[in-house]
Amino acid sequence: MIDHKEFRAIKAFVFDVDGVFTNSDILITDQGEMLRLMNTRDGQGVKFALDNGYLVFIITKGASPGVRKRFELLGLTEIHDKVSDKKEVLLDICQRFGLKKHEVLYMGDDIPDLLLFDEVGISSCPADAAVDVLTQAKYISPLDGGKGCVREIIERVMRIQDKWVV
Repeated sequence: MIDHKEFRAIKAFVFDVDGVFTNSDILITDQGEMLRLMNTRDGQGVKFALDNGYLVFIITKGASPGVRKRFELLGLTEIHDKVSDKKEVLLDICQRFGLKKHEVLYMGDDIPDLLLFDEVGISSCPADAAVDVLTQAKYISPLDGGKGCVREIIERVMRIQDKWVV
């Protein structure tokens, strides 16, 4: 169980995409285009975080112009896609932005995300993450990937820090 003190220290959110912002399903068109669904409340949560001074980063192995455009429209400037070494990117982000380990929350849903769990203060995942991720995450959202888990964790942190918008 995580202490509220750990949530109070968070200054930055780092998210994987597939399985976190999406439900892991990909619709493939006859033209080979890969389509994903994203939850609008997750997007609004990202905007709330940015508007309140939090740093928000995306680190994903995937690559999709539509996904990139969605994040750019939300105001994200640090969208790291086509990443082969997520840990290297995370450590670079922390160095460039002067973030200490305990100030960073990471949410991922599958085995490649486990490498980042030891590099952040709070490792988290959606309720439907891979079994190995569920057993190692410090915090498990009650919501599934693509079903509001991003908004839930952002709102939780902001409420604990008395920064929630309402």
